[in-house]
Amino acid sequence: MPRLTLSRKIFLALAALLIVLLLSFVGFSIVALQRGLGAYVAEIEIRRMDWLSQLLLKHYTANGDWKKLRDNDDAWHRLQLGQSAMVIDGAATPDDRRLPPWYERRAPGTPGDGAPPAEPSSGLSPTASPPPPQLDLLPRRFLMPPPGFFPGLAGPPDSIFRRLAVLDAHGALVVGATIDPENAARRPIRHGRTVVGYLALAPMQGLESEADRAFLARQSGVIALTGLCGLAFALVLSWLLARRWFQPIDALTQAAQDVARGRLSTRVAVHGSDELALLGKTFNDMAQRLDTAEASRRAWLADAAHELRTPLAAMRAEIEALQDGVRTFDERTALRMHRQVIRLGQLVDDLRSSMREPQSDLLKAPVYPLSLLKEALDHTRDRFAQRGIALDRDALDRIAASAPPVIDGDAHRLHQVFMNLLENTLAYTDAGGQLRIGVSVEGAWTGHCLTLVFDDSAPGVPEEEIPRLFDRLFRGETSRSRALGGSGLGLSICRATIEAHGGSIEAAPSPLGGLRMTITLPLAASA
Repeated sequence: MPRLTLSRKIFLALAALLIVLLLSFVGFSIVALQRGLGAYVAEIEIRRMDWLSQLLLKHYTANGDWKKLRDNDDAWHRLQLGQSAMVIDGAATPDDRRLPPWYERRAPGTPGDGAPPAEPSSGLSPTASPPPPQLDLLPRRFLMPPPGFFPGLAGPPDSIFRRLAVLDAHGALVVGATIDPENAARRPIRHGRTVVGYLALAPMQGLESEADRAFLARQSGVIALTGLCGLAFALVLSWLLARRWFQPIDALTQAAQDVARGRLSTRVAVHGSDELALLGKTFNDMAQRLDTAEASRRAWLADAAHELRTPLAAMRAEIEALQDGVRTFDERTALRMHRQVIRLGQLVDDLRSSMREPQSDLLKAPVYPLSLLKEALDHTRDRFAQRGIALDRDALDRIAASAPPVIDGDAHRLHQVFMNLLENTLAYTDAGGQLRIGVSVEGAWTGHCLTLVFDDSAPGVPEEEIPRLFDRLFRGETSRSRALGGSGLGLSICRATIEAHGGSIEAAPSPLGGLRMTITLPLAASA
């Protein structure tokens, strides 16, 4: 049994929904056709009985109301036979039991076939042409009179005579069959612009003739064929849409499996700008970050091993020299070994500082960062003087003396950041250079922050290496040699500490020819 993938499930769900909808449509269409055909036929029949509505209008005009016709079956039957029935005081005309001459059986094509003579007893104008009989609607030959015209004579159940009725202007029955006025087909009888009554015809109750069944069968076949064609088209379209929509998901699933197997270089093709495309872009970004992190991890392990090997190799050489008797253990040997141990311990501490979460041991309190920076500068003043590096701290002294800003932070960790930056300048700036410190305090309109800018002079850092300056153990070989530089963890620790305070640190080329470090720290709420 094939595995039910998501695309197949969606296709089966759409197919089931479409089948149910189309079957319901076909079924309801056939039922509606069967039920509505009778009403439709009744509408056609009633529209072709203009002759009877004209006779009823003449009767109403002659009598002024429907009282003479109400419950008078003889007059109603005569009107149905195409005669003008004038009922006065309940007395019918002498020929009320005689069929009109045009009802006599005649051969087709005989002169006068189907044309009733003029009736002087109708009370109509002699010049008025006789109304067309119901032969326009019903067969001309062998036409039976309406039920009740002859005693004991009755028509078929669906005879038009059994379904005809006259209603007054309010819809009340005047004469004729008892029908439901709401479902019957109506033809208004107008006297001038006023509706004085309705000729109503009830629809047939059943369609049992061969012609009816043949018509319903043809229409039902057409509806069923249309439904099958629509179903086939909808299924094909559903399959194509399911494949189109879920093909990116299948590709993304395969790519995720490849990443899980360790192939971090896997990427997916992205097309369009919809949600699936956004998902593909997000996956590619995630894979790129994982690939970068894995490469950084391997490089970090290699760099850490190399950094640890240097002091260990020096200590091993000293110990082997003592064992071989090349050197004697004296105060100078002990001092050299002590320096290597101190360097090894410092490297381990830096590694631990760069790896731990900065938030874990951060003790925040209101501090004055400019005072901490001035302390760090005072601590390294002599070393700057020895290397001949000039300090430009006018902006720092001016703002610190007027209104020193306050931040919520850890004074010890911030002091360590400032010391690391100053140590970098001492280690990597040529003698006779310059360090300029810029300070700016932004107000409410720019985010309530303190910005510190450290600009030093040459040598600079190549632009392609600037984005990697904050990576652990990274040092540019041209300007950050191991002879002068440290472990390569100082800037990584600085970034972790500044970000733990909610700020940011960025590196860029300096206008003085060296490196620019920009630190942004949020001010305390009280400030």
